Amino acid sequence: MNTRDKIKRDDPAPIRPAVPVIENFDRAPESFAGRTVYWAGIGLALAHIYFNTLSTLPELWVASIHFAGFGFMCALMYPTVKRGPAGLKPLVYTLDVCIALTVIAGAVYLILFKQNLYERGQSFDAYDWIFASLTVLAALELTRRAMGWFIPVLIIVAMTYVFWWGSAIGGIFSFPGLSLETVLYRAYFSPEGMFGQIANISWTFVFMFILFGAFLVKSGAGDFIINLSLALAGRFVGGPGFVAVLGSGLMGSVSGSAVGNTVSTGVMTIPLMKKAGFAPRFAAGTEAAASTGGQLMPPVMGAGAFVMSNFTGVSYLEIVAVSVFPAILYFMTVGFFVRIEARRRGTQTHMDDAIPIKQVLKDGWHLTIPFAVLITLLIEGFTPTYAAGYAILSVIVSSWFGAKAYRMGPRQVLDALAQGARNMTSTAVLLVSIGLVVMVVGTTGIGNTFSLMVTSWAGGSLLITLILVALASLVLGMGLPVTAAYIVLATLSAPAIQGLMVDALLLDQLVSGTVPMQAGAMLAALMPEQAAPLLAGQGLPPDAAKTLLATIDPALKGLFVDQAVPVALITATLLSAHLIIFWLSQDSNVTPPVCLTAFAAAAIAGTRPMATGFAAWKIAKGLYIIPLLIAYTPFIGGSAYEVMVIFGTGLFGLYAAAGALEGYLENRLNNLFRLICAALAAILLWPNDTLLLDIAAIAILGLLVWWNRTTPPINSLPA
Repeated sequence: MNTRDKIKRDDPAPIRPAVPVIENFDRAPESFAGRTVYWAGIGLALAHIYFNTLSTLPELWVASIHFAGFGFMCALMYPTVKRGPAGLKPLVYTLDVCIALTVIAGAVYLILFKQNLYERGQSFDAYDWIFASLTVLAALELTRRAMGWFIPVLIIVAMTYVFWWGSAIGGIFSFPGLSLETVLYRAYFSPEGMFGQIANISWTFVFMFILFGAFLVKSGAGDFIINLSLALAGRFVGGPGFVAVLGSGLMGSVSGSAVGNTVSTGVMTIPLMKKAGFAPRFAAGTEAAASTGGQLMPPVMGAGAFVMSNFTGVSYLEIVAVSVFPAILYFMTVGFFVRIEARRRGTQTHMDDAIPIKQVLKDGWHLTIPFAVLITLLIEGFTPTYAAGYAILSVIVSSWFGAKAYRMGPRQVLDALAQGARNMTSTAVLLVSIGLVVMVVGTTGIGNTFSLMVTSWAGGSLLITLILVALASLVLGMGLPVTAAYIVLATLSAPAIQGLMVDALLLDQLVSGTVPMQAGAMLAALMPEQAAPLLAGQGLPPDAAKTLLATIDPALKGLFVDQAVPVALITATLLSAHLIIFWLSQDSNVTPPVCLTAFAAAAIAGTRPMATGFAAWKIAKGLYIIPLLIAYTPFIGGSAYEVMVIFGTGLFGLYAAAGALEGYLENRLNNLFRLICAALAAILLWPNDTLLLDIAAIAILGLLVWWNRTTPPINSLPA
C-alpha cells in the first residue's frame, strides 16, 4: 500500500450538515398554553354572560375587552407559523405571547386614556399613535392566523384607500382622503371602527348563541340529533342520504357552522350513504350541501341573523320566523336529489343502526326543553341574549333528566364554557377586524357608489343585479367566511337590490292605477300631463310608467316612495334584499374552486376535492333558485295565504327542476320529458299570479311521475 492510499483510508469521513428537525408548533390541550387557553376561555365566557345580563359598562369598553380576550386566546391557539425547525419554536412562542399581551394592553389603554384624548382636542400624542397602530396591526395578524391572508389584505387595501391612494384615482371612486391620524382615531378610539357595530354584535348575540350550542353539544344533543334522524328517515328509500339532510339541518340549528356540520355529522352519514350504495362523491356532496343549509336554518343561522337584525332594524325573532319556509325548501331540494339518486341506484332501505323512534324520544326528550325555553322567551319579548342565557341554564338543568354520561356537573359546565370560548375565537377576531372594512365603507360612501354602479351595469334589471351580486359573493367567498362576505356585500349592494324591488312595486301601482291618492297628487303636481290618468284611478301603459318613474327627481323620489308604499312593504323589501345576499353568500361553501365545506366532506369520503365540489354545487341549487323566489314574489312579508301558495308551488317546482337536471325521477327520463320537467319548473317557480296555471302544472307533473314509475328502476350504475 502506497503512502497516498494510506492517507486516503485514514482520513475521517466528511462531516455533512445535519438536516434540521421540522416540528409542528400546534399547542396541545395539556401544554401550558393549552391550559392557559382553557382557563382564559372559562373566564371570558363568564365575563360575557355578565356583560350580556347585568353589566352597565360602556359598549366601547366591552367591545375592546371582547377583542382583547379572544385576541389573547387566538395568539396562543394559532402560532405565528404552523411548523418549522425545532430551534425556531421558542422564538415563535415568545412572539405569540408578545402579541397576546399587546391586544390586552390595547384594551387597557383605550379604557384608561380615551378621555385624555378628548381633553386634548382629539390630537394624538406619541402613546396614542403607538397603541392605536399596534392594536390594528395585531388585529390584522390574528385574522391572518385564523382566516388566512385574504381578509388582512382586504383591510389594508380599504384603509390605505382612505388616507393614501383614494385621492389618486379618478372617476366615481375618487376620495379626497383623510389624514392617517383621523383614520386611526376612527379605527381604534371611535365606535365606527373595530369596536363598533359589528363588534357589539359579536360580544352579544353571536357569542351567547355559540355558547348555547357548546352547552347543547356537551349535553348530548349531537347524538340525539343523529339518532332522531336515523329513526325518522333511515328506513326510507335513500334513508342514509335523508339522515344527512335531516341531521345537518337539525345540527345547524345548534352550531350554525357549515364546516362544523360537515365534520360532526359527516363522519357518520357519509359512510352510511356509501354502505347503502350511493357513490362516494355524491355522498360527500350531499353532506356538504346539507351542512351548508345549517346556516340557513333557524334559530341560530350562524351569525348572519344577528348581523342582519342590526343592519335592518328588524327583530331577530321576525327574521327567524320568515326564514323557516325558505330553509325547508332548501333542504327539500337536497332531499329531492337524494331521492332521485337512490331510485337510480336502487339503494338499500333497511338500516340496522336505527334506534326505534320511541326509544330515541324517551332517551332524548329533555334536549327539546332548551329550544322550547329559547323560543318561548323570544316570543315573550326577551332579548336574544337574555333568552340564550336562560336557555343555557335550561340545558344544565335538563341534562339531569337524561343519561348519566351527559349529566352536566361542575366539570362539564367548565368544559362547555371553555369550548364555547374556543369555538368563538376565530369568529370574534374576524368580526372585530371586518369592522374596519365597514368603517371605510361608511366613511367614504363607497357603498352607495357601488350600488349605483351595479344598478347602472344592470340597466335597471333586478335579475342582472342578482347575477352580479352572486358573482361578487362567489369571488369574495373564496377568501372570506360566509358572515364576513355577507357583511361586505350587504353594506355595498343591499341598497341597490332594495331600490329595484321598490321600483317594481311602484311600477305595478302605476300600471294598475292603484297609486295612493296623496302620492298620485304629488306626481300630478310635478308632471301634470304624464300623471293625469292616475288622479282618475287609471293606470299607465308599462312603457309610460317606466318613463315616468325614471324622470322623478332623485331628491323627491324618497318622499314619493314614503307616500306610495306602505311601511310594512318597505321593511319587507329591505329584509328580502338582505336575505337574498345572505343566501347568495353561502355559495362559496359548495362552489369550486374554493369550497371548504365540500373539501371537508371529500376528506371524509376519500374523494377528489374538486369533483366533490362540483357534486355539492349541483345538489345545492336551491341556493340560487330560492333567492329568486324571495326577489320576485311576496315570499317574505306576504300574507299567510301568499306564503303557503309560494311554498307549495315552489316545492313542486324544485322537484321538477331536480328531475330536469338529473334526467331522472322515479326512473330515467328521455330528452322530451326532461324538457317538460324544465318547463313545469319554470311555470311553478316564476311568478305568474295564476293559481289555475300552477295547479295544472302540478297535475301534469303528477301524471309524469305516475307514468315514470311504470318502468322498473335501473340498479346497475358505476360508482
